[in-house]
Amino acid sequence: MRLTRLLICVLALMNLFGCQSLRELMLAANYPPAFVDGFEAGCSSGRSAVGPLGQFDKDVPRYMAEPLYTQGWDDGFRQCEDVQRIDDWQARREERWRDDEWRQHVDQAMAKALRR
Repeated sequence: MRLTRLLICVLALMNLFGCQSLRELMLAANYPPAFVDGFEAGCSSGRSAVGPLGQFDKDVPRYMAEPLYTQGWDDGFRQCEDVQRIDDWQARREERWRDDEWRQHVDQAMAKALRR
């Protein structure tokens, strides 16, 4: 629930402020800098984790020592990993839809040619 509210707030702020970076938006919303640093690193790691050669951007000593960085990293990782999975799923679904449309077109053209 807390993660959902955070994501909704961040997206709402992005709409209000246009071209500001996520970092600027989060700092403007009074998130602590350590949390924002962790969120950015976790988010890039979460997006990357979905791919075949995922890379992690984590300052491990800081992760172990700073609770706000840790919380930001964990939140960013989960949210961005979920968003990336959804984006990838939608892209695959659209690709399948295009393939199905093409197959239907080919089948109809073949049926029309065979009727002659």
